[in-house]
Amino acid sequence: MKNILRQTLLADGSRRETDAEHSWHFALMAMVLYEYCALPHVDLNRVLKMALVHDLVEIYAGDTFCYDQAANQDKALREKESADRLFALLPEDQGVEYRKLWEEFDAMETSDARYAAAIDRLQPLINNLLTEGHTWKLGNVAAAQVYERMDPIRTAAPALWPFVENSIQESVEKGYLRP
Repeated sequence: MKNILRQTLLADGSRRETDAEHSWHFALMAMVLYEYCALPHVDLNRVLKMALVHDLVEIYAGDTFCYDQAANQDKALREKESADRLFALLPEDQGVEYRKLWEEFDAMETSDARYAAAIDRLQPLINNLLTEGHTWKLGNVAAAQVYERMDPIRTAAPALWPFVENSIQESVEKGYLRP
């Protein structure tokens, strides 16, 4: 995972973030921001497991920039094939458990997965703010795309939503995002 480069830069702008770093940041943010979770019955331990396994499929499938429509066309298939290959390498009980966690995260239907998805999306937003919209500018991303991508935060951690809204509005004003 440390060899898989994401589009997002590190907060200091020095280089691209790796999947391993993203997963670590995601897990740490899930713990720190847990008090803002408004969803019922969220099991933080399960969320942390999701944070650790959610991008494992990128070992074979590669990272897909979330705002790249063309690359996202076959993302589900590439990730399913990667999951088949990856989770088969583990002892059966672990392979089944980790695959279920990955599938649950991807489906975003349970409270655990919805909170996890919210934090997974918040982390690169913060990195973009700290790097003057570097990744957004590269992808020519519009504010509406970011609002749509950040929407899980609105229901999972509504106390954080004003921060998200203000950040997007300020990013448009500063030229980090297209209006």
